[in-house]
Amino acid sequence: MNTDRGLSQAEAKRRLALHGRNVLLGATRRSAALELLARFKNPLILLLLAACVVSAATGDLESSTIIMVVVLLSVVLDFVQEHRAGRAAEELRKATRVHATVVRDGAARDVPTEEVVPGDVVLLAAGDLVPADGTLLEARDLFVNQALLTGEPYPVEKHPGSSDATAAVFMGTSVISGSGKALITQTGTNTEVGKIGVALTRQPPPTAFELGTRNFGLLILRLAMWMVLFVLLVNLVRERTWLTSFMFALALAVGLAPELLPMVVSVTLARGALRMSRKKVLVKRLSAIHDLGSMDVLCTDKTGTLTEARIRLEKHIDPQGQDSPRVLELAYLNSHFESGLRSPLDEAILRHEAVDVRGWEKLDEVPFDFERRRISVLLRRDGYVRLVVKGAFEEILRLSTHYEGSGPEDMRPLDAAARRAFFARFEDLGREGYRVLGIAWKAESPECRHVVTGDEIELVFAGFAAFEDPPKESAGAALRALRDAGVSVVIVTGDNEHVAAHVCKTLGVPVRGCLTGTELDALDVHALGARVETTNLFCRLSPTQKNRVILALKKRGRVVGYLGDGINDAPSLHSADVGISVDSAVDVAKEAADIILLEQDLSVVADGIVEGRRTLGNILKYILMGTSSNFGNMFSMAGAALFLPFLPMLPAQILLNNFLYDLSELPIPTDRVDPDFVARPHRWDMPFIRRFMLTIGPVSSLFDFATFALLLHLFHGDERLFQTGWFVESLATQVLVIFVIRTQGNPLRGKPSQALLMTSLLVVALAMFLPFTPIGPKVGFAPLPPVFFAVLVPLVAAYLVTVEVVKRWFYRRFGWG
Repeated sequence: MNTDRGLSQAEAKRRLALHGRNVLLGATRRSAALELLARFKNPLILLLLAACVVSAATGDLESSTIIMVVVLLSVVLDFVQEHRAGRAAEELRKATRVHATVVRDGAARDVPTEEVVPGDVVLLAAGDLVPADGTLLEARDLFVNQALLTGEPYPVEKHPGSSDATAAVFMGTSVISGSGKALITQTGTNTEVGKIGVALTRQPPPTAFELGTRNFGLLILRLAMWMVLFVLLVNLVRERTWLTSFMFALALAVGLAPELLPMVVSVTLARGALRMSRKKVLVKRLSAIHDLGSMDVLCTDKTGTLTEARIRLEKHIDPQGQDSPRVLELAYLNSHFESGLRSPLDEAILRHEAVDVRGWEKLDEVPFDFERRRISVLLRRDGYVRLVVKGAFEEILRLSTHYEGSGPEDMRPLDAAARRAFFARFEDLGREGYRVLGIAWKAESPECRHVVTGDEIELVFAGFAAFEDPPKESAGAALRALRDAGVSVVIVTGDNEHVAAHVCKTLGVPVRGCLTGTELDALDVHALGARVETTNLFCRLSPTQKNRVILALKKRGRVVGYLGDGINDAPSLHSADVGISVDSAVDVAKEAADIILLEQDLSVVADGIVEGRRTLGNILKYILMGTSSNFGNMFSMAGAALFLPFLPMLPAQILLNNFLYDLSELPIPTDRVDPDFVARPHRWDMPFIRRFMLTIGPVSSLFDFATFALLLHLFHGDERLFQTGWFVESLATQVLVIFVIRTQGNPLRGKPSQALLMTSLLVVALAMFLPFTPIGPKVGFAPLPPVFFAVLVPLVAAYLVTVEVVKRWFYRRFGWG
């Protein structure tokens, strides 16, 4: 194969069909048919199907038919909603998926990494993720981070043509600097990462949100099962038939279990992700919406978020503070011949003024890393070899032993007085808002062809390169919006404290405390935990130190977001509760992030936080309503089973009641959320949910017992009339209480969504009309006398008013969860 032309599109398509997509095991989606069948693995569904078979075998075809219809409708409805939500989420993920640059038909083109095939020629550059295993064909100062495979945090230089592992590149590793061309040999599960073991193919550990939903479901299910066992025992003691008692208890379990919760959660999160996409926020992990809404600390770098990221080189001055073309020349040569990912500072140097580089030849390079904070380039011209170094001022000055006086030939010893003077000039520039790099050089022997980090010593300090990055006009308003939303912004930057403090002052951000990287290293875990509570500006930090700040905040119980877009941000994006990156970020950062911003602007983050809280608010509505309704029904069923000579509701009626109730709650994801709720962060609070359930649930039972008394003593109802009357009252109170619970304030002021209003009213109307249809007698219903509805309306109204009163007391007592 001609590696210059690469594969043809037709051959690549053939190999993709032969070898499969370049994904690890477990990343593929199941077919729609398998997704539908998987829903029948639910234990409650299996129990219902068994009950359906038992009913049919005993000749109760009506109950069998009703159970089967309810099961099929529930399963299909669940599948359709979640499948649509999953497809919407998948479309959003596709918008942010990582691409690789491959050579096809002689031209470089971007393709999704999952379409890379064996035989592809891939072009690699700084910031790229290696898409699959391969062998290097070309490399230029190519350094790769292989921590994924080896655990070694330092980058490894790669060389083509070598017989050992230095000629190989591996899937999932990241290019730190340089460039290269590789021939892909293995993809997908055949790569080294794919062979490591089952651990990499397992689902990631559940998030806090997923654990919360699971724990909630188990809580309700345990309560339901205990109550079911009690009801089953009572029915058997009262000598009702075993089959009738079993069917009743089984239907009660289904009616009380939160089987709709997974669908409501997935649909609500997917709708939230779609709404956020319209706000220029793309969600890769749906549960990250909950984390974004719960976030109370946002850690962010200064450049590009608080500033315009339109960096300009404003000054290039010698050690004496005079404008110096010599400093510009050295800085330009370093940036021009650098092969790694060019920083905005490099771009500013190259854009400032063209420098003639003819005659200069690059021999070698020590690439930039975030521990050394400098880059060195070895150059030759006219027989002279020079090592040109550019980096953080403190590091450059520390490594220098001399400085230039009137020119490169006038090298003077760098004594303590000179160091103090240069530091003072550096701090003065910082106070003016300039970001400063140090520029230095060193003469090497004419035979020198290779350099390492150990050669960066005894440098000659040439001067300062000062850059300006003006604050964003929108940043001040965005910071105020975040503060008003209860989110603290913590600035973690590699810049010095003077530059960062100048930006904060310009934007009107009070600095509560400042900590430098050197000071941070002197603190242990406990001391740092105390300092992060009183500090909002961290300066001169390495990526490892940024990660320590985030972990310390999390240990203090804070929900932490991190906004970053560079190679050095990947560890922090992983560690944060919600990693946020931008569409223009390097592949490593986008892969590590949970949320992608289409605009690098804090105002977009603020909008995303509001959408996240709205999504969480709608999920909590269903949870609070479901817990209170289900808990109330448990008490009602248990109490009725004690004194009634018949079942309070037939198994088929319970299932129908449950299905109609679930149907009425489907539009909850479309509902509005209280402004007070979105005004501050919220978390998954199980104690709050439990308190709400134990407070509101008994109110429902109280009105159920009132209905029992009216049906038995006022209407002298027989079994069918009693069951019909309670069916209607139970469904009406369950469905309509959403309009009280959905808001903390006055339910008459905060309007529900039209979809929720219409669906709820239609379901209640259907329940009232059903006993008068031909279907009614088949389900065991009897027509209700008109006077029943005259009593039902004030009863339901009294119930809603009572819940409203109790709700207001509850929120005054406990507040929002």
